[in-house]
Amino acid sequence: MEHADFSRRLRGGDRRSIGNANQVAAEVQREPKRFAELIECLWSDDPVVRMRAADAAEKVSLHKPRLLQPFKAELLGLADETRQAELRWHLALMLPRLSLTPSERERVRERFRDYLNDRSSLVKTSAIQALAELAKGNATREAEVVELLKETSRKGTPAMRARSRILLVQFQKT
Repeated sequence: MEHADFSRRLRGGDRRSIGNANQVAAEVQREPKRFAELIECLWSDDPVVRMRAADAAEKVSLHKPRLLQPFKAELLGLADETRQAELRWHLALMLPRLSLTPSERERVRERFRDYLNDRSSLVKTSAIQALAELAKGNATREAEVVELLKETSRKGTPAMRARSRILLVQFQKT
């Protein structure tokens, strides 16, 4: 019942705090076999646990993206159904790390284009980053993203404008 351990350790307080997410992420980095327990917490009834689990999972997957792959179907489904901003922005950072089929890549692209209409500036900014990641290596998609980045660098929230400018520079270097 180790899942209960992570759930218990991630609960408490409110969404303005990451609580023990960093400690849980460090533990999973040391013991990758526990990643499944962490992923289970993304479906907790407690939105604070879901948020902190997403934060921890995103941090782990930054260094060990292969850990996400066994959960691809579940994560794609969660990205489609969740309305929680904190889950959305972490999923937007994680899903481009997956090995995706062409149809899955298109599904994810469409989802992140939907995220551009979210109320949360962080969700929108993470979606821009995700769309840029997904476009790399595909000239048609890169051209589309560059146009999006030009638009969001002028019309987006301050965070969107800043991220768009950084990404535009990266695309101009390639």
